[in-house]
Amino acid sequence: MGRAVAVIGTGQTRHGRRNDVSYPDLVREAVRMALEDAGITPKDIEGVVSGTMPSMMEGISDTHLYFAEALCEVGKPVLKVESCGSTGQSIAHCGFYWVASGMADLVLVVGMEKMFEGDGQATMSTVADPWFLKPFSAGAPGVFTMQAMEWMHRFNIPEDKAHEAAAFISVTHHDSALDNPYAHIKIKIGMDEAKNAPIITYPVRLLDVCPTSDGACAVILASEEMAKKIGRKPAWIRGLGFRGEEFFYGESNKSIWPSATEAAKHAYEQAGIRDPLKELDVAEIYNPFTYQEMIFYECFGFCPRGKAPDYVLEGKFNRTGELPCDPSGGVLCTNPIGASGLIRLAEATLQVTGKAGARQIEGAELALSHAMGGIDQFNGVTIVGAKL
Repeated sequence: MGRAVAVIGTGQTRHGRRNDVSYPDLVREAVRMALEDAGITPKDIEGVVSGTMPSMMEGISDTHLYFAEALCEVGKPVLKVESCGSTGQSIAHCGFYWVASGMADLVLVVGMEKMFEGDGQATMSTVADPWFLKPFSAGAPGVFTMQAMEWMHRFNIPEDKAHEAAAFISVTHHDSALDNPYAHIKIKIGMDEAKNAPIITYPVRLLDVCPTSDGACAVILASEEMAKKIGRKPAWIRGLGFRGEEFFYGESNKSIWPSATEAAKHAYEQAGIRDPLKELDVAEIYNPFTYQEMIFYECFGFCPRGKAPDYVLEGKFNRTGELPCDPSGGVLCTNPIGASGLIRLAEATLQVTGKAGARQIEGAELALSHAMGGIDQFNGVTIVGAKL
């Protein structure tokens, strides 16, 4: 992995429909918070990595130029990375390798999206192959509904049990978002409301689906020497993995999701984790859909294949459960796509540094963060710890 790398600062905007600020000012909001958290100034930054889900989402192609001043990148090396929903983890990994390689000691990583200035679902419906996949394009809900049905069929999961577990996830995450000052959707819901919400694409219902959000997130990565010199409590990057696979819906078994499974396996090997359910203290999973979140539980080894609904209904992944998942409310409650995966890393960092406020998991020292992207073929995992 090269040199040890730490996250020494994080910043998030208030997410939602941000008509109160321009796009550059939205980015600036997150960057300023991260710099203040790290106790450094823009002149200390040696390089910048940024990304959105893809640029056409907002109708702006060269965002790294549009945001040059807000990103503190004028006169500095800049990398722009886009991998759709997994962009947040992609840019974090890019920044990690920049520091781990010895090419820089302080790197600023920023993900952003202003989704209310475009049409996210329309954009996503244009990225599919025009001959074989276009007839199935129904935005993100259409893709992941097919995956949910495949998963239930493969593992003989009764639809009523999966539906009950999905509603349970929705209720608990919306409760968690009430304690997150940055979250977009803050509503108190009950099981009946979640289970009887309007159907979007069967079996996915309205409260199983993430929102459209404006927002930005920034993290600052530092070498071990620089982190110790600055003296702020860091979150050490203990392991990371990123994998891709076929993007044609029918060519890869998404009920076992090889890219997610292998990305987690690689990160665990680096971090020395053998039993993630027992060894991890918290997980921030990329969960734009409740059914998809259950598949990730299985891919990441939190439970046996086909058993996620049982574990969910037993409360194992609640904030007070054996492995709290998405105590921030997750993507289900906040989704500025280019930033969403980086928010997972920022939230994991806040947990292991004890700065998560009302959503803090007591004693958290090892946390997993994750993002999924492409059409549905990329998965990235980053594990951070309180100790090196």
